[in-house]
Amino acid sequence: MTTTIQLSAPIRIAFVQASWHADIVNQARDGFLSEVARHGIPRDAIQIFELPGAFEIPLHAKKLAQSGQFDAIVASALVVDGGIYRHEFVANAVIQGLMTVQLETGVPVFSAVLTPHHFHSSDEHQQFFSQHFVHKGAEVAQACLKTVASLRQLQA
Repeated sequence: MTTTIQLSAPIRIAFVQASWHADIVNQARDGFLSEVARHGIPRDAIQIFELPGAFEIPLHAKKLAQSGQFDAIVASALVVDGGIYRHEFVANAVIQGLMTVQLETGVPVFSAVLTPHHFHSSDEHQQFFSQHFVHKGAEVAQACLKTVASLRQLQA
C-alpha cells in the first residue's frame, strides 16, 4: 500500500476529459477521483470538464491554467485509429500541446491520454482498456499530488 501524500494547503485540480469512448475514459476519471479521495482530497476540489475529443484538450487546459484557479490540470482521453487520420498525429499533437501549456504557464499538466495499438471495439478490448484506465487514473492522481507537493516545497 502506498503512503498518503500530504499537501500543505488545499488543492484545486481541473480534470479535462474527451467524450469519445466515454465508457472507457470515464474509468480513468473514476480511478483518479478514488485515488485523490484516498489521500483526503475532497470531491469538490476537483472540477471536471468534458470536451468532444482529445484534440480540444490542450487549448482548454491552457485557458484553465491561465485562469489561476487550479494547482494542476489532468487530461484524459483514448485516441484510437479511426481510419480517417493517423491516431499518432492526434496523440502527438495533444501531448506536445499539454507539455507546452505547463511550460508556458507554470501549472503542472498531467496526461492519461492513451493511444493503444490495434484497438478494436470487441468486448475483450473494451474490458481490458476499461480496467487499464482505472489503473491509469490512479497513477495520474499519484503523480499529480506528488508533483504539486514537490512544487510547493520549492516555493517555500
